[in-house]
Amino acid sequence: MHVLSKTFAATAAALVLSACGPQQEAPPPEAPPSTEVPSGAADDAARAIADQARRTPSELDALFAQAAKEFDVPVSLLKAISYTETRWEHVKGEEEFEGRPAAFGLLALRGDKVTQGAALAGVTEDQVRGEPLANLRAGAALLSRHAAEAGIDRKDLGAWAPVAVALTDISDPDVQAYYVHNEVYATLRDGAGAFTPEGKVAVSLEGAQVEAKFALPRMQAMAAGPDYGASIWRASPNYNARPAGTNVSMIIIHTCEGGYSGCWGWLTNSAAGVSAHYVVNESGSEISQLVRESARAWHVGASYDCNLNGRVDCGIQGTSVNHFSVGIEHGGFASQTSFPAGQIDASAKLSCDITKGQGIVRDSYHIVAHGRLQPASRTDPGPNWPWSSYISKIKSYCGDGGTPTGTIVVDSHNANNDTSKARADVPASWAAGTSAGYYGSGYYYASTQPISEPVVFNFYLASAGTKTIDAWWVSGTNRSPAAPFIINHAGGNSTVTANQQANGGAWNTLGTYSFPAGWNTVQLSRWATEGYVVMADAIRVR
Repeated sequence: MHVLSKTFAATAAALVLSACGPQQEAPPPEAPPSTEVPSGAADDAARAIADQARRTPSELDALFAQAAKEFDVPVSLLKAISYTETRWEHVKGEEEFEGRPAAFGLLALRGDKVTQGAALAGVTEDQVRGEPLANLRAGAALLSRHAAEAGIDRKDLGAWAPVAVALTDISDPDVQAYYVHNEVYATLRDGAGAFTPEGKVAVSLEGAQVEAKFALPRMQAMAAGPDYGASIWRASPNYNARPAGTNVSMIIIHTCEGGYSGCWGWLTNSAAGVSAHYVVNESGSEISQLVRESARAWHVGASYDCNLNGRVDCGIQGTSVNHFSVGIEHGGFASQTSFPAGQIDASAKLSCDITKGQGIVRDSYHIVAHGRLQPASRTDPGPNWPWSSYISKIKSYCGDGGTPTGTIVVDSHNANNDTSKARADVPASWAAGTSAGYYGSGYYYASTQPISEPVVFNFYLASAGTKTIDAWWVSGTNRSPAAPFIINHAGGNSTVTANQQANGGAWNTLGTYSFPAGWNTVQLSRWATEGYVVMADAIRVR
């Protein structure tokens, strides 16, 4: 069945859902979202149609036809470009990447395209940015001018391919080829359709047998991403090394403020000076990995302020967010009314994989909006990103309630522990403290003395296994430079001395060991060079 026919068939069910209007699912800045049960496949399919309807609140076919006729441009091409760029939503873009102007309208015109198109169409730049018809007329006028300059046969739809790419800011020939063949002309071949919330046809595009007269991308093997097998490796030169000992602890969610191919094309350009680890396309059918997770991508232009994030992880206050995060860009805009279900689903699977590989906690404090951490200049992914269902999907795909699979955290405060597998025994002589940078609800400390009076972190393993032990502390100049952690494992016990004057407010690896099934222990002793204190905050077993 043709895609447009399938869309019409699903409309009735979708509009029942859309009658309730858009749901605000973004969590408040200071609280993690509630757990939701993902809906069934039928509900998801219907909701996807309803979400698209919110993006096309008025009938647009006549506007496309008017602009196309006035400037002698194929109406199907105008619709295909708009679908590729904005999914037929009149967007109000923002700047996501330094040096790349914001995009506006049904055609996502940006920068000098707005200026030139406005002049050609006889409208103001504000009208191009704010009015759907003015935006379409400006884009059609630009296409017409490029067609005249290229001397193409206007009746040959395939010949318009090099003209279509002229509306974009894509300069790399291979990225241009991807945009033309895999996006605009794929849409022309497949067709598409959208409805208004009232059930009227917003835009209809019937599929056609057409081939773009444009060079194909260079023939090359599309290698899988080094960290995520379901991605395509498109290496960006824009990265550097993370600081030594950095614990990757957050995922940052972005929108590209543009379409997928223009996004990864920009981020793989050395002149752009920006990057992200991943880009997810609008349908969720393709993901690009641009930077290895072990490396530092350049995706957030701000230092971390825990006051913006529920005072979580204050120990890394003031450090670059890029040091400790993985960035995921998404084709789309912070202003858009909804996000495609396929994109959210694919992104949730990716985030699950990242959290498992990096040991990131699955909650709204560690999977965070770009706009939350850089509020002075960014709002993405915007107010309509479905935060609660997104994090619920991540947890569902990972099969747990938020802690990375197989990971046990033992906090010094037992109120924070799952007592079936984690417990801390703290001697009465240790004092409680709450200086910034602690894990959980605070920590305990004691002066160094030649006495055996350790805090004991207990953890339970259902079966024997090899585990890595990490420790968390609050650093300071009076902390012991050789705090003795005693790991009791299958081969006996090992003492690891940690410099608690450095690397506070983060997980620090103590080593990897084999442990038997049942209860095991890691102790933090006071028996160290006098004149300092040792900090017992939390350990992690992964």
